[in-house]
Amino acid sequence: MKKIIVIGSANTDMVVKTDKLPLPGETKLGGTFFMNAGGKGANQAVAAARMGGNVTLVTKVGNDIFGVQTIDGLKKENIDTDYVFIDEDLPSGTALIIVNAEGENCIVVAPGANANLLPVDIEKVNNITEADIILMQLEIPIETIAMVIRNAKVGDQKVIINPAPAQKLDDDLLNGLFLITPNETEATLLTGITVEDETTASLAADVFLSKGVQNVIITMGKQGAYFQNDFLKLKINAPTVQAIDTTAAGDTFSGAIAVAITEKMDWEKAIKFAIAAASISVTRLGAQSSIPYKKEIVL
Repeated sequence: MKKIIVIGSANTDMVVKTDKLPLPGETKLGGTFFMNAGGKGANQAVAAARMGGNVTLVTKVGNDIFGVQTIDGLKKENIDTDYVFIDEDLPSGTALIIVNAEGENCIVVAPGANANLLPVDIEKVNNITEADIILMQLEIPIETIAMVIRNAKVGDQKVIINPAPAQKLDDDLLNGLFLITPNETEATLLTGITVEDETTASLAADVFLSKGVQNVIITMGKQGAYFQNDFLKLKINAPTVQAIDTTAAGDTFSGAIAVAITEKMDWEKAIKFAIAAASISVTRLGAQSSIPYKKEIVL
């Protein structure tokens, strides 16, 4: 089975479900609280594992109860945790999330040990050169991401970047990248093109391709996803669902697309597969708790 290595964050999410997001200075009563395993790296690893992938997660947690719970949870998902590093100084990452009745959310993340996942840690990952896909996000230091990309280019490995949370990326990181998967907001920040529809998504994709990215998928929420490379353009619609929580929808998409690529699906089928997984996730509360299993995907 082909190997997917996910390098990224692991958090514990503390979630409050309420009717409306509070205004600045406002206190709202009547919310429902729960805790859930999260972090974009861990979410994407879980998504890939539940889609049938052979997954290793490279991350860093604190020497605390949240770290212990994170490792236990990953093992239950059959994810290789040999490279979940323990930071003796910083706590495990946490995220405070508020979700409204329409499923929209606002999130504040305290990175903790995630901010200390450094290039020296990556050097300890003995099997990284065996990865068929390396999947990363932007909740760990950019210097670590840059190192992985540089080494992957030397080994001609496929790297997928989900550029979230949104931040600028240097052109040398984009040049040669196998796949980038921004949402509309992230694509707008990275390209300067306001992405609103298929036409503007294509213009944004042109910018990525001009910088040396091989394949571009812009996820567009209810509108589905737009794909483009030098040979093909595709707009894939999303099914209509009743969303209750959009947390981890993008992570579910990214994990699923990584598996689809390792299974050699064509781009149309791969994107439909990933959209189907993400569409199920938004109908459920939480991050990892919302991610479906492969048997639930119907194309």
